[in-house]
Amino acid sequence: MQLPELFEEKMKGLLGAEYDEFRRSYGKERRQALRVNPAKLSAAEMKERSPFTLEPVPWAKNGFYYGAEDRPGRHPWHEAGVYYIQEPSAMSVAELAGVQPGERVLDLCAAPGGKSTQLAAALEGRGLLVSNEIHPARAKILASNVERMGIPNAVVTNEPPERLSSHFPAFFDRIVVDAPCSGEGMFRKEEQAVLQWSQENVELCARRQQDILEEAAGMLRPGGVLVYSTCTFAPEEDEKSVVRFLLKHPEFSVKKTEAYGGFAPGRPEWVRLTEEEKEGVSPERLEEILASVRDTFRLWPHRLDGEGHYAAVLEKAGAGKAEAPKKAGRVSGKSGRGTVDAEAWKLYEEFAADTLKNCPEGVPMLFGEQLYLLPCELKLAGLKVLRPGLHLGTVKKKRFEPAHALALALRAEEVKRTASYPADSGEIRSWLSGETLPGGEGKGWTLVLVDSFPLGWGKLAGGSLKNHYPKGLRK
Repeated sequence: MQLPELFEEKMKGLLGAEYDEFRRSYGKERRQALRVNPAKLSAAEMKERSPFTLEPVPWAKNGFYYGAEDRPGRHPWHEAGVYYIQEPSAMSVAELAGVQPGERVLDLCAAPGGKSTQLAAALEGRGLLVSNEIHPARAKILASNVERMGIPNAVVTNEPPERLSSHFPAFFDRIVVDAPCSGEGMFRKEEQAVLQWSQENVELCARRQQDILEEAAGMLRPGGVLVYSTCTFAPEEDEKSVVRFLLKHPEFSVKKTEAYGGFAPGRPEWVRLTEEEKEGVSPERLEEILASVRDTFRLWPHRLDGEGHYAAVLEKAGAGKAEAPKKAGRVSGKSGRGTVDAEAWKLYEEFAADTLKNCPEGVPMLFGEQLYLLPCELKLAGLKVLRPGLHLGTVKKKRFEPAHALALALRAEEVKRTASYPADSGEIRSWLSGETLPGGEGKGWTLVLVDSFPLGWGKLAGGSLKNHYPKGLRK
């Protein structure tokens, strides 16, 4: 594989005798991985039931390498949100965040959604996840992946960090900043990353990362945890980014976190600071910060099966916890943003009484014709919100039609009518292509299942199961 000449020279200087081993890793076959969605089934159940050849990813409790001959992206379980296909070393970031159920969590640079969906799994459907992406097209991909994985307590926003920080001061318990970077860890995966690499881009990314970290710092509560990560090897974007941030923010420190097998320590000796960057900092303080960088992590492609990553776990001084999210909803007689139309809610309740055994909990809100359940009371006015919570459905012409997102967020046992088919059946192939299936007796909304996993809604009437699988997802 051809690498940029300047990149090779730089890495030779950094790695020394280790460089040849690093360079040979680019000739190895790339390992692919998936991460099981524990809301659908456990890692042990996946190992037992999987149609693929699986091998555990050591640092991700729900992560598995799969065989080179496997194609999990084409399997119906993928459409049902049973797993997420993710680069294995990237799975380290959400694990290091140490998220606990019920917390408020922000994924600041979240697309395409691998880390967000992993953070959501740790929340276990409780608390709040805000997944943000600044680029509109990528934010749409993020929203679709959050929906596919059946996450009920996520809000997806499309904002620059400074807009979010003015909205959520000292609000979150944990923040993940998987920062835009020069992508040196993507060289084997994306040829474009090789073509776009330059030292100038490395420096540009490093400046941008400082701006993002600055905004993230203000959104974290005292005592909270911030995980900073990149998929690059450049010290300017890794250790130096952390050092520069800590120099400006004495309220933050590197949190000692247990390393997984194959993780290497950060390299403070690679940090080169200008006199301006060191100005006003005592030699003792600088030495203390540099020493703490050894407690950050480098994932190298020649030391483990992954493309490579960098991660630092930072803790903000202080005590206390973010105020518990308020769960109480409200129903009003008016429609519009931030209210629930009483008639619209009645239509949903009629659907729920006929179709559901258990109803999801949250704060109901009507956005135009779209009815959502927010995970908690949340001020979203003025923000670009793609997904303000769980999409329940559409209220139109005195009818309620359930959303695909609701189907994926439910379990089979929570629905009164289901139709289940094996993954390799003709019925599932027909269903995914949008065809109507033969149905039994009765009528009403029916949850279509693949091997017991919800796949979407059908409507039973006259002995047929009409297909309501979204047209944009049909194959």
